[in-house]
Amino acid sequence: MFLDKNVKDLLIPLKDCATTHVDKPLREAIAELQTVFCEIETGKCTEAGHRTSLVLDDNDKLVGILDFQAILKVLIPEIAGSLSQKLQALGVSIAFAESDASHLDESNERLKARVIKNAETKVGEIMLKLRGKNATTDMTLVDALKTMHRNKITVLPVYENDKLVGILRDSDLFLATASILSE
Repeated sequence: MFLDKNVKDLLIPLKDCATTHVDKPLREAIAELQTVFCEIETGKCTEAGHRTSLVLDDNDKLVGILDFQAILKVLIPEIAGSLSQKLQALGVSIAFAESDASHLDESNERLKARVIKNAETKVGEIMLKLRGKNATTDMTLVDALKTMHRNKITVLPVYENDKLVGILRDSDLFLATASILSE
C-alpha cells in the first residue's frame, strides 16, 4: 500500500535519468532530453519518458533540474508572462518580443529565428535551483509528496548517505496513489 512505502520503492535510478551540464547551451540539453522522452525514429513519445534533466556541474554535483516548462518559457518567452520579466531583470540574455502585442500574427520565420537564438541560452541560467529540495531513500512517500507540494516542484532528487541515487517524479507518486483504488 502507498502509505507503507518509502521513496526507495519508487525512485528512478540515477543511471536511468537524463543529465546535462550547467554550461551547455539549451539546444544540446534539448537533444539529450529528447532521447529519453521520445523514440526519435518514429516520433512516438512514450508514457514512461522523462520530462526533466538533472543539471550537473564540473564535479558531477547536482546543481539543478531542467524541465519542459523552463525550456518552453525560454524558447517562447511570451508564454511565461512575469517569468520573462524576471529573467530579463536578472540580465539573462533572451530575445524578448519588442512589443506587448500578441505574437499570434508573428511570422513563422521570425518565431523560428527567436527560438534558434534563445536555444543558445546556457542551462544554468534557466534551471530550477534545488537548495534543499530533495528526498532521502528512507523518506515516506507522503513526506516526499509534501516536499514536492510545498516547493511547487514535480521531481525530487533522492539521496542515500549524501550520494545522489535517483529521482522521484510526481507521476510515479500519482500512479502509486491511484493503485490504492485497485486494492
